[in-house]
Amino acid sequence: MPRQRAFITGADGFVGGFLLEALAGTGAELLGAAPRPLSATAEVSDVLRQIPLVTWDFAGPVCDDRSVREAVLEFRPTAVYHLAAISVPEDCGDAAIHPLAQAVNVEGTARLLRLAASLPQPPRVMVVSSSYVYPVSPSEPQTFAEGVFLQPRRGYGRTKHQAELLALDAWRREGLPVIIARAFPHTGPRQSRRMMLPEWAAQFADGADPVRVHTLQAWIDLSDVRDVVRAYRLLVEHGTPGEVYNVGSGVARRSGDVFDLLRRIADPERGVQETRPGQKCDPIAEIAKIREAVGWQPQIPIEQTVRDTWEYWRNRANRIP
Repeated sequence: MPRQRAFITGADGFVGGFLLEALAGTGAELLGAAPRPLSATAEVSDVLRQIPLVTWDFAGPVCDDRSVREAVLEFRPTAVYHLAAISVPEDCGDAAIHPLAQAVNVEGTARLLRLAASLPQPPRVMVVSSSYVYPVSPSEPQTFAEGVFLQPRRGYGRTKHQAELLALDAWRREGLPVIIARAFPHTGPRQSRRMMLPEWAAQFADGADPVRVHTLQAWIDLSDVRDVVRAYRLLVEHGTPGEVYNVGSGVARRSGDVFDLLRRIADPERGVQETRPGQKCDPIAEIAKIREAVGWQPQIPIEQTVRDTWEYWRNRANRIP
């Protein structure tokens, strides 16, 4: 595939920053989109401050799409990575989908697909979905392949499932070359402390004792964000339009084991307190399909992910105001 001209929504987010860095390393030309202009103090990838950035707030009015389309039309993307989302499940509602999650995750995806399909040369489009479209197991970790019956969980899972249906409809009706990546949990440095590993690392860095965790008995599929963005790039370059691919480690990890890795390097004597004790079994990815399609598999060991995340939060805590 020739050098990409990539348009990235959610470019100011955790995954967006690592994707920008990965694509810049390949020589790709980049255009980013974020819901608001960057502030001078925003903690974002250095690459984001060096590339053109359009303001596109999916919670805003549809009429704003016209100016975005003009910028994208001039840029002429060959690839679109749709990362923009309300991505913290607690923010998306439970029994009922939160209106903001509906606007951004579902209607925002529809707006992105309409824009991509309207371009003179429609680009290859990556729509990022989630393992939250799969059910949880009540008793032991269960591995899921892409073709199983879906059971979206909570508002977040339902919005991602709706976004998938929109993307597949754009492929069937308009021939838009859409590829869906069902991302399983991923982490690393620069991730918000509202997520599991960064929250623990931030507590260690802040001197909390005991460190508070939800439970040490959660079984999760946890990948490094740098592996995940490599998967996205390979899927855009070599994936089959109209197909869905799991992006995960394929390994069931106990949250307590991940915590122990962190405690050994941060402070082996630090105490821990479970605030929601009990077993939880999240879905585990079957990754044979992506491995066979594009040759991807995780490369970064969990030990490095934990260490790099800890170093980020330790350095942040030691930073002089």
